[in-house]
Amino acid sequence: DIMKKVMISLAMFFMAQLFHSQAWNGAGDQKAQAGFSAWGNGVGITGTYDYGLSDLISVGGGLNLYFDNKKDNDFFIFGRVNFHLQDALQLSDQLDIYPGADIGVLGNSFGLGVHLGVRYYFTEKFGAFAEIGNNGSIGVSINL
Repeated sequence: DIMKKVMISLAMFFMAQLFHSQAWNGAGDQKAQAGFSAWGNGVGITGTYDYGLSDLISVGGGLNLYFDNKKDNDFFIFGRVNFHLQDALQLSDQLDIYPGADIGVLGNSFGLGVHLGVRYYFTEKFGAFAEIGNNGSIGVSINL
């Protein structure tokens, strides 16, 4: 519940910014993200990469490293797919909301997850992201 409040607060803060930038460019767009993983499989760090296939769909991969491996899972290496709702919801250029799914290896077993993410870009190159779902993360997003 606290992450929900944080995400709402961040979204309101991001929408108040006046800088022009593009959160989602569709086919050929590339994003790299790095941040802090706050819940789910453990507390740790996360990194992801997304490549735009179309105005709606991106694919990519990621790695989460956990430091408090409660479930004996030190890492999650995964592929991911996202569905970008910027155009469908008529969002500002700086903001993108995207539901998605992850599939990969979680420690010594199979890992599957879903998420709802939001990205906001302050400049053409740099922004912030938050994702909630099976795992929760927050951090920086970079246009490549």
